[in-house]
Amino acid sequence: MAKLYFHYSTMNAGKSTLLLQASHNYIERGMATMLVTSRFDDRAGVGEIASRIGIGSQAEQFDPETDMFAMLAARLASGPCACVFIDEAQFLSEAQVWQLARAVDDLGVPVMCYGLRVDFQGHLFPGSAALLALADEMREVRTICHCGKKATMVVRMGADGRALRDGDQVQIGGNETYVSLCRRHWREAMGERI
Repeated sequence: MAKLYFHYSTMNAGKSTLLLQASHNYIERGMATMLVTSRFDDRAGVGEIASRIGIGSQAEQFDPETDMFAMLAARLASGPCACVFIDEAQFLSEAQVWQLARAVDDLGVPVMCYGLRVDFQGHLFPGSAALLALADEMREVRTICHCGKKATMVVRMGADGRALRDGDQVQIGGNETYVSLCRRHWREAMGERI
């Protein structure tokens, strides 16, 4: 039975590594997969899903105008596809998450989404909020804070090395921009903002 999955975490937890490994497992067993990533994040290259540990793969791309159901239906019409993997799922819109749910229900294809749960201000991304509401299964991908506790939050660092409190929800960056923290250390970095 096909399901909609949401694998979520903070930055630098290994979500893309897990996605690429899961896709590899299908391919190794002779099953085709479809990889999709956000057109917005091209740090690894256009249409590329890459991990910090050096593995990567080409992927289809989505943007805010993409009809995810139509994209998946077209792929399935071209031949068998055992599973669809979506990287950077936080950039999906609520409507796109509903389209993915429809693909799972009506086309019978499993869809595994990987993405951030919250932004640097502690707010849910629209795609993540919709996935938390609609996913059949959710799995937390864990990473740790500098103190050793589970990191559930992320701060965006300014040029001066201090945590930024304001700014656009989306700013593409990696280790040079974002630091994953436990809630306590996030609160300290953000100045106990309530």
